[in-house]
Amino acid sequence: MLLTATQSLAFLAAAVLITLSPGPDNLMVLSLGASRGHKRGMVFGLGCALGCLNHTLLAALGVSALIAASVVAFTALKIAGGLYLIYLGVRALKSRGSALAANNGGGSSETLRALFLKGLFANSINPKVVLFFLAFLPQFVDTAQGHAGWQIAQLGLLFTLQAAVLFGTLGYFAGRVGQWLARNPKGGLWLDRVAGGIFVGLGLRLMVSR
Repeated sequence: MLLTATQSLAFLAAAVLITLSPGPDNLMVLSLGASRGHKRGMVFGLGCALGCLNHTLLAALGVSALIAASVVAFTALKIAGGLYLIYLGVRALKSRGSALAANNGGGSSETLRALFLKGLFANSINPKVVLFFLAFLPQFVDTAQGHAGWQIAQLGLLFTLQAAVLFGTLGYFAGRVGQWLARNPKGGLWLDRVAGGIFVGLGLRLMVSR
């Protein structure tokens, strides 16, 4: 059972906004691209994006098992995930805007393969991203269609693809984007406010959903 067009478009709209909002991954891509060049920024960004496949697998297996085995366990997961999303949202709403990491300058002796694996590893082992995927992906599952695990796998793949495109683009234009953020601190502030509202809304929706 493939995702419906409505599911895919709604999910992509939210995923793109969340991916573009200031956060550790895209800020690392911007910083690395600005300091080490467009090619290295793109490769590192692609590594970060493909790390989402690990979280997709965990989310698909974990949510499917919870749905099949325990209503209580799944409710507990929804509450924990909802509270975590609200926590992220409140932090974003209270922030004064994100700043780029300092440019450490110069070239790098790291190979493209090493940078790709570095991005992949950094994303794959992040436990907060695991919890985020468990909380975010089920929002767009249509329970009437069944096969929740398969739907989550498709959503995760869609998230990974759009993240690969956006992170690769951020890496390529890292120099220009970094300069714009440095000149326009209110841009980061505005994106934080949008992201905060999305996180809080999704967290509340997750906690009250049936």
